[in-house]
Amino acid sequence: MTLRTLDTLGSLEGKRVIVRCDLNVPLRDGIITDDGRVRASLPTLNALINAGARVVVCSHLGRPDGAPDPQYSLEPVAQRLSELLGKPVAFARDTVGESAQEAVASLEDGGVVVIENLRFNAGETAKDDATRAAFAAELAALGDVLVSDGFGVVHRKQASVYELAKLLPSAAGLLIAAELDVLDRLTENPERPYAVVLGGSKVSDKLGVISHLLPRVDTILVGGGMLFTFLKAQGHAVASSLLEEDQLETVRGYLAEAAERGVKIVLPTDVVVAASFGADAAHEVAAADAIETTPFGASGIGLDIGPETAARFAEVIRASKTVFWNGPMGVFEFPAFAAGTKTVAQALTEVDGLSVVGGGDSAAAVRQLGFSDDQFGHISTGGGASLEFLEGKKLPGLEVLGWA
Repeated sequence: MTLRTLDTLGSLEGKRVIVRCDLNVPLRDGIITDDGRVRASLPTLNALINAGARVVVCSHLGRPDGAPDPQYSLEPVAQRLSELLGKPVAFARDTVGESAQEAVASLEDGGVVVIENLRFNAGETAKDDATRAAFAAELAALGDVLVSDGFGVVHRKQASVYELAKLLPSAAGLLIAAELDVLDRLTENPERPYAVVLGGSKVSDKLGVISHLLPRVDTILVGGGMLFTFLKAQGHAVASSLLEEDQLETVRGYLAEAAERGVKIVLPTDVVVAASFGADAAHEVAAADAIETTPFGASGIGLDIGPETAARFAEVIRASKTVFWNGPMGVFEFPAFAAGTKTVAQALTEVDGLSVVGGGDSAAAVRQLGFSDDQFGHISTGGGASLEFLEGKKLPGLEVLGWA
C-alpha cells in the first residue's frame, strides 16, 4: 500500500476539508515565540485554498486536561495564520459546538476557519476507543474530506489523527509527504558517509533509534545529558551530572555492537562543568575522564560538550553526506552552555548533502540560536514521530492513510 496524497482526493472545490495540522507552538504570555510549525502548514493550506476548498483547520496545543483552558487557546495561532496567508482566518471558540458549526457553515470557497484546541475535548486523547470514535464522529460532521498534515502526531492514536481518517475520505498533506520522503532517505540507501548526532537529556529516549540505526550508519556522535551515561558505562566518574544508572548495561551493549559492526561512536573528550544548574553558574572546561577534578568536585554538573569535542563533531558532520541530528548538545537555553549546540548547528548548514534537524528541542535550538530554516536540508516538525519512524515502529496516523 502507498500513502494517499492530495491528488487522490479529486476536485475539492466547494468541499469542506478538515486539515489536521500540528500547530502546537510555544507561547509566552499569549505570544508565539516560534512559528515554525505554523509556517510549515502553509503549503498544504495554500494548495487547498487555491483549489477552492472550504478549509477547516484543527490542531492541539499544549496539554490541557480535556477541558477548555484559556492559556492553551489556538486564537493567537489563528491570528498568525491570517498574517502568513494574507487573508482573513475565522476562529471558532469551541471544537465541535455551536461556534464551530456556525463558522464552518459560513465558509465560502477558499475560506479558512481555525477551530479551538482539540484537546479541550477529552475525546481527542481518550484511551477508550469508543470515546475517541464518538468525538471523531462529531468532528466528521464539520467536513467532507480529511487532509492529515500534522506529522508531529502521526505516532499517536488520537481521534483527529486515526478515527477521523476512517470516517472521511482522507489523504496526507504536503508536509507529511515531505517528512516521509526525507525520513525514507535516512533509512533506505542513505548517501555515505552517514552520521547521526544524538543529544538531549536521556539515553532511554533514544534507545530505539540507536538500535535501529546502528546497522545503517557510519558514525554516531553523542552529546547532551545522555553523554554522561555513556561516560559512566566506560568507567568514568561524572560527578552530579545527569545519569541513568539503569541504562548502563544497555549502553555497554551498544558500544560493543558498534565495535563489531565497525560503526564509530564518538564520545566527548571534554565537557563544560558547572557548579550548579543555572544560567549564571560558575563553570569551566574539564576532560571527559576527569570531570570531578574541577573545583566543583563531585557536585559539579556537566551542562555542555566542550570546545574540543564541538570542533571534532563539526569536522565529522562536515565530512558526511547524510546527517540526522536529534537533541541539543547542552543546555542551550543558557547562553553560557549553548556553544556546543551552536557549533553542531553551524556544521549542519555546511553539509554537502542531506542535513536533517529532527524536530523538538533541536528545531527550537537552531531558531533560538539565530539560524534560519532554509540553512538546513530539512527541519522536521515531529520530534517524537521522527524518532519512532527511525526506530522502525508502525505509526497509526500513517497506516490509516495507506502507508505500509
